[in-house]
Amino acid sequence: MINDTPRVRFAPSPTGYLHVGGLRTALYNYLFAKKNNGSFILRIEDTDRARYVEGAVENLLTTMKWVGLDYNEGPDKPGEFGPYMQSERLDIYREHINNLLDARKAYYCFCTPERLTQLKEEQQKQKLPQAKYDKHCLSLSKAEIENKLKNNESHVIRLNVPPTETISFDDIIRGKVEFSTNVVDDQILIKSDGYPTYHMANVVDDHLMKITHVIRGEEWLSSTPKHVLLYKFLEWELPQFAHLPLLLNADKSKLSKRQGDVAVEDYKSKGYLKDALNNFVALLGWNAGDDQEFYYMDELIEKFSLERVNKSGAVFNLEKLNWLNGEHLKKLSNDVILELFKNELASSELKNTNYSDDTLLLIIDQMKERVATVKEFISEAPYLYSRPNSYDEVFSSKVWKDNSAALLTDLIEIINESEIIDKDDYETCLKATAEKNSVGIGKLMGPFRLALSGVGHGPGVYDIANIIGKDEVVERIRVVIKTLSL
Repeated sequence: MINDTPRVRFAPSPTGYLHVGGLRTALYNYLFAKKNNGSFILRIEDTDRARYVEGAVENLLTTMKWVGLDYNEGPDKPGEFGPYMQSERLDIYREHINNLLDARKAYYCFCTPERLTQLKEEQQKQKLPQAKYDKHCLSLSKAEIENKLKNNESHVIRLNVPPTETISFDDIIRGKVEFSTNVVDDQILIKSDGYPTYHMANVVDDHLMKITHVIRGEEWLSSTPKHVLLYKFLEWELPQFAHLPLLLNADKSKLSKRQGDVAVEDYKSKGYLKDALNNFVALLGWNAGDDQEFYYMDELIEKFSLERVNKSGAVFNLEKLNWLNGEHLKKLSNDVILELFKNELASSELKNTNYSDDTLLLIIDQMKERVATVKEFISEAPYLYSRPNSYDEVFSSKVWKDNSAALLTDLIEIINESEIIDKDDYETCLKATAEKNSVGIGKLMGPFRLALSGVGHGPGVYDIANIIGKDEVVERIRVVIKTLSL
C-alpha cells in the first residue's frame, strides 16, 4: 500500500493564469481528499523553463486561496515530502535517471534537431500513424557515449520503450485501459538543458510524495502508458488513475480562450463569487445522481465521488454559471453583499462618488433578485447612480401622452410641497396629482418611471425615487419635461 490514507495532488505549471480546467482538476482532488480524510498537495511543475512566466506561481497561490482550496502541503506550506517546486528537486531526478540508465531502461540520445526533423518527414511520407523516434542512439557503445559526453555534445535521455507489449491499467472513471507499446514513443525524460520532462518528474514526485490517486485531465491519458512503464522500470507501486473528461465550448470544441474567458481570474474580476464558481465547476463532469444543482463546499465534499464522474466531455455553459452565481448571491446577507458592493464601486467609474451605507443597502435590497453578479448592481441599473442621458423610444412612445408634461409639472409642485420621508410618500404625491387632474394614477406611473430611469423595467418606481432622493427626483422630472416637450 502506497499510504494508509489517500494523498492527492494538483500539479500545475506556472505558465500563466489558472485555467478553469485546472480549477476543476484542483477541486476534484480537493473534494476527494476531504471526503476520504486524506491530504491535498500543491506541487509546482516548473521544469519547462521556456514556458515559465514570471509571477505565475504567486498568482497561482493567490487564486488557490481565493477559491478556498486549502492544501495541506505546498510551496508555502512545507511538509515532509518537499520541496514542492520541481526546479528545486533536480538532484532527486538525476539519481533516478541514473538508475534507469544503468538498467538500460533509458538511454542517451545525441541526435541533432536536423536529423529528428528529417526522420519525422520520412515517416510522414510513409503515412505512418504517428512519428516515433527510431532508437538510433540505443545502439551506441559505452565508449561512444562516454566520448560524446566528454565533448559536451548536446543530448537528451529517452525512455527505452519495449516493442510489442501491452500496457494496461485501471482507471476509476474509464475502467480498464490498454495501449500497445508499438504506439508509444521513446519519450524524452531529461531535456538537453538538464531539466526533466513532465513525464519523468511527475512519476518520481508522485512516488516520493506517496500520491495514492492521480486525478488529472483526459489530455494526459495518452501519456499514462509511459508513466506506467516508468513505475514498472523503477519497481514502484502504481497509484490509482482517474482521467477527467474534457471541458468543451457550446459547439463541442475544446474550451479555449478564443471563445471566451478561461482564466479563473477573469471570472473573479467580473464579480463572480468563489462559492458559485466552485459549485459550477464541480458540475462540469460530475453529478450526485439527483437533480440538485446548488451546492456549498461542505455539501460537495459530502456527496463527491470519482465513480460519479462522467467519461464524456462537459460543456461550459455560461448561462448556468450566471444562474448559479445569482442564486449564491441571493443567499448572502445584505451586510456581506454590502462589502462586496463597496469593493466593486471602489474599482468602478463611480469610485470618487460617496454613497452612504443606507443608500447602498437600499440598492442591494432592490437589485439582488435581479442580477447575476455584484458588478451588475451598477451595469443593470445605471440610473440609480446618474441621470439618464437618453430615453427608451419604445417605452416613451407608449407612456408619453399630450398631457404628460402638464401632469408631471403638477407632480413637481406637489412633491416640493410635501415632506418626503420614505418611498410611500412618493405614492401619496402621485395619487394627489392624479386626483387634482381627475385621471387614473396609471397616467402618471409611466411618465414618472421614464423621467427617473429612462427605461420601462427595473425596481419599483417608488423605490428608485427613494434611492436617488427628492431633489434628484424633481430635477429628473424637469429634464424629461424639457426634453420630450420640444
